[in-house]
Amino acid sequence: MLLTPRSQTTETGTGGPRPANPSRFRRRPQGSRRLKATALLASAVSVCLLAAGAPAAPEGVGDRLFPHLGNPGYDVQSYDLSFTYPGSNSKPLRAVTTINALTTTSLDHFNLDFAHGKVESVTVDGRPARFAGAGEDLVVTPESPLPVGSWTRITVRHTSDPVPAKGQDGGWVQTSDGLAMANQADAAHLVFPCNDHPSDKALFKIRITAPNGYTAVANGVQTDRERAGRTTTWTYRTRHPMATELAQVSIGRSSVLRRTGPHGLPVRDVVRTEDRKELEPWLAKTPAQIAWMESKVGRYPFETYGLLMADASTGFELETQTLSLFERELFSGDTYPDWYVESIMVHELSHQWFGDSVSPRTWSDLWLNEGHATWYEALYAQEKAGKPMEKRMKAAYAASDGWRADGGPPAAPRGPEHGQKISIFRPNVYDGAALALYALRQEIGKPAFEQLERSWVSLNRDGTASTADYERLASQISGRDLSGFFKAWLYGEKTPPMPGHPDWKSDAPDAKNPKPAKASSTAKPEH
Repeated sequence: MLLTPRSQTTETGTGGPRPANPSRFRRRPQGSRRLKATALLASAVSVCLLAAGAPAAPEGVGDRLFPHLGNPGYDVQSYDLSFTYPGSNSKPLRAVTTINALTTTSLDHFNLDFAHGKVESVTVDGRPARFAGAGEDLVVTPESPLPVGSWTRITVRHTSDPVPAKGQDGGWVQTSDGLAMANQADAAHLVFPCNDHPSDKALFKIRITAPNGYTAVANGVQTDRERAGRTTTWTYRTRHPMATELAQVSIGRSSVLRRTGPHGLPVRDVVRTEDRKELEPWLAKTPAQIAWMESKVGRYPFETYGLLMADASTGFELETQTLSLFERELFSGDTYPDWYVESIMVHELSHQWFGDSVSPRTWSDLWLNEGHATWYEALYAQEKAGKPMEKRMKAAYAASDGWRADGGPPAAPRGPEHGQKISIFRPNVYDGAALALYALRQEIGKPAFEQLERSWVSLNRDGTASTADYERLASQISGRDLSGFFKAWLYGEKTPPMPGHPDWKSDAPDAKNPKPAKASSTAKPEH
């Protein structure tokens, strides 16, 4: 994810002119979703009591940053999502979510993450189940306990509300002509019941029924399109597992533009039909950008790619799997230099390897996503636009101590601000993390670093991985114990000396005035 700059001015000092970092971003009003969730579900979920002695209670997988996110006891293998769009983006969609899962322990009840829709019924293996809300969880009690190691199918009939409730952000995004999704970091459960944590990836089948005249597009490849009277149903499947936060559905009066990428890769972009001519020159750049990324880290990891250019004000761009979400505004007019816009396109593209194919095991591993995306964004700007990475990294080094003081070190970021879940996306996990990668390349040399990058995405393809996994692989490839290096660069309160650049200095306040000013990224508005 990359926060969109809102200022139209430019500044220098990080490899040439670039859009100035804004002091604030346009976001939906935010508040504490957890504190309000019980009230939300009380009004949104059908009343049904659990058995006496088993009160509904929220659970979680114990993520350090989002302790109530995800649920223990089962491993989701696939989602089958069905949405019926009523023709208005301010009315709830009818929906059916079917989850196929494997139990990892015996369960007399289990939790799903879900917080913004009315639940009409739940069945487990075809039999009615009791359900109740607890915080942002839907607690389900099957007719009979589920034994460990058993396959189970959970079907939830519900509505999916595209109008954000007070204190919520993310989930459905209302566009000028329909809807899109933005589920990072923990908002997929505002759209459909799920195990909403990136550690539990699964295959997806997504069906969207909409009035004729609308076009629906989702992750993966289209497998069916059926017109019945006044509606059309579109079906898509992913061929690779996906984290819930990366799900994407676009519904609008759109055109799908098709082209071919490297090795015959199908590339499809989604734009408002009226914007097709204006945006085509930008979209035509994608195949060459994919080829550039493949030259750095290896074959593109998925079945298709493309850009969804939504006419909406989100405040960010987002790497939804196989169909990255962009604000149309980014490509309109001359607000930003062309080289900068192209580097943002590469930022989201690189996430398909770093963050999508190889997903973070916990949200504290976020730096592996954003640091790498920032790294390749900067490398592309250097190679294609002559914007020196060393200049950008030197500026980042000067600001790094301030970022660490404000948001924590790259691999131990501070939790989100109250009511602002996406506030974990601070400069410390963008340019601060890219700075650590620059230091690593300085430390082990360019050949070993490039081998590490290729090996990382190859060995962990379609899976999840942690900071400790990256450290082990780096030590193995370099033939050195790098535990001390990573401890300092990823977990230290202060930025260590830069290998090869002993003259680089921090601009952070000294001990006599330890409170740092709020520091913005040296290279881009982030998310």
